[in-house]
Amino acid sequence: MEILDPLLHQPLRTQLAAFLAGAGEATFTELKRQLDVSDGNLDSHLKKLIAADYVSIRKDDSAARTQTCYALTETGRTALQNYILALQKLLPLDRPAMSAQDKQNGTKLQSA
Repeated sequence: MEILDPLLHQPLRTQLAAFLAGAGEATFTELKRQLDVSDGNLDSHLKKLIAADYVSIRKDDSAARTQTCYALTETGRTALQNYILALQKLLPLDRPAMSAQDKQNGTKLQSA
């Protein structure tokens, strides 16, 4: 059985990684708004992803106020891809669902 990455198996961290994978980079405020979470909750989960080298930080002082920008690292991108592959292997999305009758009779599905 595939082992799911315990760091990414937490829903908010999965959402953070997925959002950053698509966005490329986002500020704390953007992440907070997009994921609809509190400052403390977001900060806590970002710290765990940063400690695991899944997310990197960049300070942008080009505006009047310094912004912290977050991006998925190559390690984080690989971890997210592996997590998705592990989920796909666990979920029978490409196989027909077994009917209740088949389950009762112990019928095995033939793979295509």
